[in-house]
Amino acid sequence: MTTPAERYAAFRESIAHEGPAMRSFRELYDFELDEFQIDACHALEAGDGVLVAAPTGSGKTVVGEFAVHLALEQGRKCFYTTPIKALSNQKYNDLVKRYGTKKVGLLTGDNSVNGEAPIVVMTTEVLRNMLYAGSATLAGLGFVVMDEVHYLADRFRGAVWEEVIIHLPESVRVVALSATVSNAEEFGEWLGEVRGDTTVIVDEHRPVPLWQHMLAGNRLYDLFVSEEEGERPRVNPELLRMSREEGRLGGGPPRGRRGYGRPRGFRAPSRADVVERLDAEGLLPAITFIFSRAGCDAAVMQCLYSGLRLTTERERHEIRQIVDERTAHLPDEDLAVLGFLEWRECLERGLAAHHAGMLPTFKEVVEELFTEGLVKAVFATETLALGINMPARSVVIEKLDKWNGETHADLTPGEYTQLTGRAGRRGIDVEGHAVVIWQPGGDPVSVAGLASTRTYPLRSSFRPSYNMAVNLVGQVGRARARTLLEASFAQFQADRAVVGLARQLRRTDEALAGYQDAMTCHLGDFSEYAALRRRLSDRESDLSRQRTAARRAQAIRSLEALRPGDVIRVPAGRRAGLAVVLDPGLNPRGLAGRGEGPSPLVLTIAKQVKRLSAADFPVPVEPVERLRIPKNFNSRAPRDRADLVATMHAKLGDRDLGKPPRARDHAVEDEEVTELRRLIRQHPCHACEEREDHARWAERYYKQLRESEGLRRRVESRSHVIARTFDRVCGVLDQLGYLDGETVTVQGRRLAALYTELDLLTAECLRSGLWDALDPAELAACVSALVFESRQSDEARRPKIPAGEATETLAAMVRLWGDLEVIEESHGLSFTREPDFGFAWAAFRWARGHSLDAVLTDGAGGTELAAGDFVRWMKQLLDLLGQIGDAAAPQSPVKKNASKAMDAIRRGVVAYTSVT
Repeated sequence: MTTPAERYAAFRESIAHEGPAMRSFRELYDFELDEFQIDACHALEAGDGVLVAAPTGSGKTVVGEFAVHLALEQGRKCFYTTPIKALSNQKYNDLVKRYGTKKVGLLTGDNSVNGEAPIVVMTTEVLRNMLYAGSATLAGLGFVVMDEVHYLADRFRGAVWEEVIIHLPESVRVVALSATVSNAEEFGEWLGEVRGDTTVIVDEHRPVPLWQHMLAGNRLYDLFVSEEEGERPRVNPELLRMSREEGRLGGGPPRGRRGYGRPRGFRAPSRADVVERLDAEGLLPAITFIFSRAGCDAAVMQCLYSGLRLTTERERHEIRQIVDERTAHLPDEDLAVLGFLEWRECLERGLAAHHAGMLPTFKEVVEELFTEGLVKAVFATETLALGINMPARSVVIEKLDKWNGETHADLTPGEYTQLTGRAGRRGIDVEGHAVVIWQPGGDPVSVAGLASTRTYPLRSSFRPSYNMAVNLVGQVGRARARTLLEASFAQFQADRAVVGLARQLRRTDEALAGYQDAMTCHLGDFSEYAALRRRLSDRESDLSRQRTAARRAQAIRSLEALRPGDVIRVPAGRRAGLAVVLDPGLNPRGLAGRGEGPSPLVLTIAKQVKRLSAADFPVPVEPVERLRIPKNFNSRAPRDRADLVATMHAKLGDRDLGKPPRARDHAVEDEEVTELRRLIRQHPCHACEEREDHARWAERYYKQLRESEGLRRRVESRSHVIARTFDRVCGVLDQLGYLDGETVTVQGRRLAALYTELDLLTAECLRSGLWDALDPAELAACVSALVFESRQSDEARRPKIPAGEATETLAAMVRLWGDLEVIEESHGLSFTREPDFGFAWAAFRWARGHSLDAVLTDGAGGTELAAGDFVRWMKQLLDLLGQIGDAAAPQSPVKKNASKAMDAIRRGVVAYTSVT
């Protein structure tokens, strides 16, 4: 371990060897840079690209800021890219404060401010589009900062990061800033291959130490304890004891992270209680993560109604001043719709929610007030943890699971670290605190596992898209495009996996050779003999399956012939015995559905009403008698059931019905089986005394051979997987006329300008003239179906859509999507999702000039729409309408109407931007 004197000497030496840009850069900060920041800056100044992987809040952006500084010193440009517009806006404002408005620009799709400045902040998609368009703005570019580069794992947008990294000119240095990932070296190695010299700097040290706690009842416990210095921390014994006691009181052990047993040891604290407890411990400001928008809003209301107040009179006055100033642009009638007065009252008490359903202006105000220390308690969804610079002294996590649209899923260690990484403000807090609320069935060991796991691998989500394909073919041709795509991180990782699989394959091949030696027979070729035995075994298995399938088909046909009143003998299962059919259980067409067969409802001889299935009938069934079921028969009435069973007894009398038929499985003579048995008996190895020993080795050989063939298929499937997908994409584009071999057609050039998830469907709608007859509001409604995606919980709702021409057009868009799906399937692809009508009614009404109140109240036809969702989808709709207007033919009515629709939409809360 180095002494302070040694560290100071190393620091002085590093200063002595650094260049002039680094020396002038240091003067911009009133604190000493950390070692990892210095190392990264030195690498940049030496001409390398860098990958910096470090925890949230550790100061990675200093390295990005040095790239900006270095570009200005060298008279070159620097693009600072971010994954989300809010982060772009925040970074733009930061850089303007340092360098002024003349030197800094912003390009986000929503905003275009001074785009030719030497420093331009932009979303990653904007840079990708510039690269494909060959924009003149790229001239003189020296550095690209890719903030939050771990977003390339995002399955919806991650491909954009890889496209940019691959296609940037060689002269551009990439500064990649990532959260802590466990495979940073692998990612850095790939960057080195595609970008040239890249220095990888991994720093796992948090500048502000993080303490882990659990809040049980009204008491705060340390999650980890260590009795002696240097001892490895262990889970707090008090928490373990509480967990065991709760398990005994509840009648069993704790039920893991998602235990929902009834708490008996203590009452879970209210949200107001939690905030007051944190306040008493000096742990405010705090962010409480609640994985539900409604939960966040409810938490603020609970604190408000409890009378909680966390601010002084001076702070309340300052809050009101800032709030009124930031919302002055919004009409009073809109503020009333948005619950402005109640929202402001909560802010003045130091309380706020933060989630995607909020109006962007409201979210920005919350962020500003929290950063200024005026709001003390924020209840947020996990989206706050992604990129926005909003650290707190403490982070509270209410539950360790969240609804993912399909089920309650446990938090991953990576998600837990991302959330708790917000705790501890550098330069303000000596330490940060993560607090997990004890829930019924609480398991401190699970919490400790989340808090201590450090394995978060970065996995590529890259795949070629239609837009990417036409752009690449147009620029470099198919062969070069394939080579470029083979350079993706996705293929790099696939190749790494292939190396491991190939190693396994070599081992299995060695084992195969050993097994082959072990089954060698002195009388003849035992592998030939074993192959005959295997063919016989396989043929007998096939015949057995065929007989079983034939019997099942016969049994289903016999069930389809049953009618109410038929008395049958159930041959197998728990319900074996006599029964009368009450309902044959056929589907509406009178046939068995999907091969499962009918499910007859019967009354058994034991007076029970049961629903049977085809599984209860391994052999065909025939009625043994027929009864008349009274019209007023009620299967739920015990008396009616008893009467019908009595009738069945009387009708059958003393007749001996015999035993139920049994499924017979005798071997049927088969020519191939007969011939194989003859060949086996005649083979020389059949007479070997060690025949069965050899046969056991042969079985192992064939088992190993199957494993080897499976591995070989996996290797083949991962080799050149990206290039093969690209070939399939090009096959679709060839078939539809967007490509003609190496040539991008006129329609292909239109597709090249459409950067949207449903790029091909958008291009097909344009080409087919589907939108030509629409007015601007109808066009907005129809195009919204290409950007909007319903939240999972909304999918069961039937959305309202505009009547008339828009209805017909939306139906035609779905038919067109169905045609594309068939074409994709024939090429082994499944890229294009179905259009979603869930926002069409809101887009139509807003474009027609309806008020915000009217649109939000009935945003999707009978349901309310959150203001934040409304603005976000409107911004995306504006973006795509702009692309469609640019791509449409000059004389097309769509070109004119897209522009008119944009003018109609860009008003009120949609038109507002926080940076211009």
